[in-house]
Amino acid sequence: MKEFRDKVAVVTGAASGIGRALAQRFAREGMKVVLADVEPAALEQAAREIEATGTQALAVRTDVSKAAEVGRLAQAALDKFGAIHVVCNNAGVVTSSPSWMQTVADWEWVLGVNLWGVIHGVRVFTPILLSQGVEGHIVNTASMAGMICGPGAAPYNVSKFGVVALSETLHYELTMLGAPVHVSVLCPGFVNTNIFDAARNRPAALAETAPKMPGAEEMEQMARQLLAAGSPPSLVADVVFDAIRNERLYIFPHPEWKQYITSRMEGIVAERNPTLGTMEEVFSRLRGSN
Repeated sequence: MKEFRDKVAVVTGAASGIGRALAQRFAREGMKVVLADVEPAALEQAAREIEATGTQALAVRTDVSKAAEVGRLAQAALDKFGAIHVVCNNAGVVTSSPSWMQTVADWEWVLGVNLWGVIHGVRVFTPILLSQGVEGHIVNTASMAGMICGPGAAPYNVSKFGVVALSETLHYELTMLGAPVHVSVLCPGFVNTNIFDAARNRPAALAETAPKMPGAEEMEQMARQLLAAGSPPSLVADVVFDAIRNERLYIFPHPEWKQYITSRMEGIVAERNPTLGTMEEVFSRLRGSN
């Protein structure tokens, strides 16, 4: 995609973190931006910040886990701006506990936002982009947890591997059509966001959480430290924009992590069981990659 001025971008999870940075990056390119999130106050503030730069913005409160709400988001964007050119399916949440201790509510919440949110986005927005007959792009936010995985966040890992698979499948399908619409899958490492505080927006109907295993608080604290020391969301947004412009499927803002993808794939081909070592060794290794 080469032309951005006066085009329309829709970004979910836009009230904070990577989503907010993406919305701001698109606005700097002269795009009209539709921001979606479940957190209304922060969403409105993010939209006001963009409008203050002289760019048109629209805030639409949206629970991406619900197909009807994603459909209403698309209609609101079309009603306001008449077209949609870039869609970032970006909303994400996480829970932390061993696989067998995660509750059904944990699984439903994480998969609902992280995976079904992207599925709904692809189902709703892809036909719109294709029908316009002009350049368009879809960005699905996965994670390095969609390329490699470790213990303690099974629903998150499953959701992110699913987003990668969906994005690769969509890439093949759009290529077969010869469509001017392309897709990217974003797989960042550690980024300085508040994803570990996402439970503040967790639906009451899915409030049952898993009990913490011994050492869980220490693990979460280490993970929070890694995030706090991670890349600023604005850096990730710059990398994403470059990938859209160059129609690149895989987006790795942290290339130092590629060695772990290579190691995993080589181990799979060799049919070796993966080993991580102690959790202290895992976090020490990840700290060195950050």
